[in-house]
Amino acid sequence: MNFNQFNLDSRLEAGIKKAGYSEPTPIQKKVITLAMSGTDLIGTAQTGTGKTAAFVLPILHKLLVDQHKYATVLIVTPTRELAAQIKENIDILQYRTGIRSTTVYGGVGAAPQIKALRRGVDIIVACPGRLLDLINQGYAKLDRINVLVLDEADRMLDMGFLPDIKRILSYLPKKRQTMLFSATFPREIEALAKQVLHNPRRVAIGLSRPAHTVSHSIFPVPQHLKPKLLLKILEHTDTNSVLIFTRTKYRAKSLAKKIAKKNYTVTSIHSNRSQAQRQSALKGFKDGTYHIMVATDIAARGLDIENISHVINFDIPATADDYIHRIGRTGRAERNGDAFTLTTPEDDDMIKKLERIIGGRIPRERLEDFDYNTPKPEHNQRPRKAINKGHKSKSRSRSANSRKS
Repeated sequence: MNFNQFNLDSRLEAGIKKAGYSEPTPIQKKVITLAMSGTDLIGTAQTGTGKTAAFVLPILHKLLVDQHKYATVLIVTPTRELAAQIKENIDILQYRTGIRSTTVYGGVGAAPQIKALRRGVDIIVACPGRLLDLINQGYAKLDRINVLVLDEADRMLDMGFLPDIKRILSYLPKKRQTMLFSATFPREIEALAKQVLHNPRRVAIGLSRPAHTVSHSIFPVPQHLKPKLLLKILEHTDTNSVLIFTRTKYRAKSLAKKIAKKNYTVTSIHSNRSQAQRQSALKGFKDGTYHIMVATDIAARGLDIENISHVINFDIPATADDYIHRIGRTGRAERNGDAFTLTTPEDDDMIKKLERIIGGRIPRERLEDFDYNTPKPEHNQRPRKAINKGHKSKSRSRSANSRKS
């Protein structure tokens, strides 16, 4: 099957070619046809399966057929990075069509976003917080929206955006097409779907399982030796494109410094970095300026970074779903990839969950040229300064005298 069989507007052919698409992925085969029919739908798919193009192409087709009336499409997503990524996909696929889109998210100045909205756009890709700010200020008007996409709905739930989503929905026309995409469907998301979708069709591709193109390995190690083992693993690894995940922003920052000292080109992305710094880091990692990126889970979902050869979990993720989304950065579009996870005995329960999902035992790896018996360094406590009791009593007597006087 090729994209011509969808009967998309012929003006989209240039963008599809520019994106390098030849044959639609399974999620695209199912979603594009349904979305073009105007039905509401719920989509579930592994990351890296072409989900964004699956809803963007029908949206662009509809805008071209309807002669793209301004501000008729709203795409809501949880993170700035994902919003920027969706915008990038739109820009490629709408090549030479004249369709206008803008991103609306915090962490950057609002002036360019307000200017774009005033000038008129066909598609708004937004994060909930900044969108509500611009609605309240009168700059974002949603009364003409006829297509709504809620992307990474479960992630928005995790980040506490559900009340914001409900407020945004109150500004939208009741009559519209709604598409909701979520990797998992907890009770709250199921309830939201019932409220906002009308007789939706469901599409599920590879639900809650890692891509079959990813090889998994576990590296058991004492906690204090994790940084040294990671550096040793990098010595044994083709480091052209490696994504390393940590649980905390402080560890991401510290680890990036340690890696840089070994003369690797490395960057990091976490919540302490400004939006401009994050965008610069992502751009540098994508174009090969940086071969290694250290990230917290803020980068785990939705980011379409091609050709990542290795994902390394310096810290095991908090949930099995997070593991799937982390390693979904590699093994994309049928390419092979490797997922390495550094583990300690405290991680045994999570390893069992992962093995149940994967459907088999994950191989344990041990490096022959690494000393696993290095003792934990003892931190010498600095001796406390002796208290000058005489000085202390003088101070007390002075304060006592001042109170008497």
